[in-house]
Amino acid sequence: MAIRWTQYLHKGFHDELIGPRGKPWPAAAHVAKYLRSLKDNEIEQRRAAAELAIRAMGITFTVYNQDGGAIDRAWPFDIIPRIIEKREWTRIEEGLKQRVRALNLFIDDIYNAQRIIKDGLFPAELIESSSNFRPQCLGISPRFQVWAHICGSDLVRDKDGTMYVLEDNLRVPSGVSYMLENRLVMKRVFPELFEQVDIQPVDNYPSQLYDMLASLSPRPGDKPEIAVLTPGIYNSAYFEHAYLAQQMGAELVQGTDLVVGEDDRVYMRAVEGLRQVDVIYRRIDDLFLDPEAFHPDSVLGVPGLLRAWKAGKVALANAPGAGVADDKVVYAFVPKMIRYYLDAEPIIDNVPTFLCMNPKERAHVLANLDKLVVKPANESGGYGMLVGPHASAQEREKMARQIRRNPRNFVAQPTLSLSTTPTLVGTGVEPRHVDLRPFILSGETVQTTTGGLTRVALRRGSLVVNSSQGGGSKDTWIVEAEEK
Repeated sequence: MAIRWTQYLHKGFHDELIGPRGKPWPAAAHVAKYLRSLKDNEIEQRRAAAELAIRAMGITFTVYNQDGGAIDRAWPFDIIPRIIEKREWTRIEEGLKQRVRALNLFIDDIYNAQRIIKDGLFPAELIESSSNFRPQCLGISPRFQVWAHICGSDLVRDKDGTMYVLEDNLRVPSGVSYMLENRLVMKRVFPELFEQVDIQPVDNYPSQLYDMLASLSPRPGDKPEIAVLTPGIYNSAYFEHAYLAQQMGAELVQGTDLVVGEDDRVYMRAVEGLRQVDVIYRRIDDLFLDPEAFHPDSVLGVPGLLRAWKAGKVALANAPGAGVADDKVVYAFVPKMIRYYLDAEPIIDNVPTFLCMNPKERAHVLANLDKLVVKPANESGGYGMLVGPHASAQEREKMARQIRRNPRNFVAQPTLSLSTTPTLVGTGVEPRHVDLRPFILSGETVQTTTGGLTRVALRRGSLVVNSSQGGGSKDTWIVEAEEK
C-alpha cells in the first residue's frame, strides 16, 4: 500500500483532508479510503495519465525570466484533490458575495459621491496616492453599479481552521481556466470517483460568464456580440484568454481588430466588414486599454474605447478604474466597507494587516520583519514580497529601506500557518501548503464558482503558491459530509 494515512504527519497545521487524529474529515472519508486502496504502480499510472492529459490538452503557463524572455511550461498539477465540506462552502459563498457587493459599492462611491470619505471612514489621501485610481472615470456609474464583474478573492485557512480573505483581485484576475481544466483532467484520471462521490460541478462557469457579460449589453433584447480582448500570444495568461473565448463562443481579439467609429460604437474588423461589438471582456490593464485616455504609446489597446464606454455604447468588464479597490492598503478597509454600505458584519474576516503608512504600525513592522510577511500594495503573483521568517538579514534590511522610502506602498501581515493538504511525493504523500481562489461573477446577479482554483506550494515548507514562483494546483471538490 502506498498511502498510509496513519503515517501522514501534519503537526501544527490544519489539514484539508486528514483531521488531527489521523482520520479523514467526514467529507473526505470516501476519497481517503479509495486513495489508501491504490498500490504504488496504480498511483504512478494515475499521475502519468494526468501528465499525458495536460500535454494533450495543451495546458500551459508562461514564466518570464530575468532577461525578459518567456518560457511556456506544462501546468503543474497534483492528482490528490482538495476537499471542502458543502455546509462550510455555503457560508464561504455568502461571505464572498457580501464582500464583492461592498467592494463594487465602494468603487462606485469613489468615482461619484465619495460618501465614505466625507463620512470619515476612508482616508482621501489613499485615493490621491493610488496608482490604480483613474480620474478619467469620475462621474461614471456602469450598469448595475458594478465595476468588478469578475473577482478572484484569495482565501487561506490558519492552523485553527479559520478561513480568511488574504486579498482581492479586481483588475484582470486569472486562473479560472485552470480550475476548469483541472476538473477535466481529474475526470480522466479518476472517473470512478466521480461516479461514487457527489462532487459539485464547475463546468457551468463559461455559460455563467457569458450570461453575466450578456446582461451588460447596451442593446438588450438582441443577442450581444461579445469579445475577449487579449494583449496577444506572449501574455502569460493567453491560454486562458483563448480558452474562455472558445468556451463562450465569443470572439478573441487584439486591439488592432477593433475600431471606435464616429458614432462612439465599437466595431470589429471582419471578413464581411465592420461588426458592432457590445461587450468586451478585457484582459488588458487600464493604462494600455486606450491610448487616447491613458498611455498614448500603447499599441495593445483601442483608441477611443474609454469614450465609447462613457457614452454607454459598449460595456467593459472589468470596468476601467476597478483596480482602485485592488490595493492591499485598501484591502484593510473592506470590513469597514461591509459595515458602511451593507450594515452587516463581515462573514469572512480579513487577515490582520499593518499599514506602513501609519507611523505606529510602521515602527511595529520594522521591528518585527523577521516574523511578518510584507507585501507591496499593487504587485501580484508573489512578486516583491518578503516572507520574514524565511528571508535573510540582507533581504530584510533591503525591505526596511523600501518601507522607509515609500511607506504608503507596503502592508504587513502575520505569517499564517497556512493549511496543508496531502500532495503526491513519489508514490507517497506529504503535506503542502495551499490557498484557494474562488471566482465571483457580478452583473444583474452575483454568482460564485463552486470551489475555485486551489494553488499549492509544491516545495516542502514553502508558503508561496504562485505557479510563477514554483507552485502548482489541485482540483477543488465541494462534497457533502458522509453520514455517521
